[in-house]
Amino acid sequence: MSSFRIFDISGSGMNAQSLRLNLVASNISNANSVSSSIDQTYKSRQPVFAAELKNIMDKQNAASKVNVLGVVESQAPTVMEYAPNHPMADQSGYIYKPNVNIVEEMANMMSASRSYQNNVEVLNTAKELVLQTLRIGQ
Repeated sequence: MSSFRIFDISGSGMNAQSLRLNLVASNISNANSVSSSIDQTYKSRQPVFAAELKNIMDKQNAASKVNVLGVVESQAPTVMEYAPNHPMADQSGYIYKPNVNIVEEMANMMSASRSYQNNVEVLNTAKELVLQTLRIGQ
C-alpha cells in the first residue's frame, strides 16, 4: 500500500461524515415543519455508506475508502396531530409533522462530528510522519 493512500482514505471518511452532518442539519431544521398532507410532509433523511470491498479483494490489502451509495428517506410514519384551528389543517382537522427524532439526530451529529475529527487527526498524523521521513536525510 502506498504511503499516500492514507490521505485518500481519510479524505473519503471526511467527505462521508460531512454529508452525514449536512443531513442531520437538514433533519433538525425541518423537525418542526408542518404540512396539510402526508405526501408533502418532510421525511428524515439518512446517508448510506459502503466500503470499497472490491478494491480490498483485488489488491489484498486491508485499506479501503468510503463510498456514499446514496441518501434514503425514513419509512417511519409521520406524526398526525389534531389541530382543527391550525391554518394548515386538512379537511379532518389534522396537521402532519415530520418523523424526525431530535434526540436521535443529536446523537448522529455527535457521532459524525467525532468521526470527522478522528479522520482529521489521522490526516495530520500521516502528514507529520511523511514530513519527518523527509527530514531523515538532512
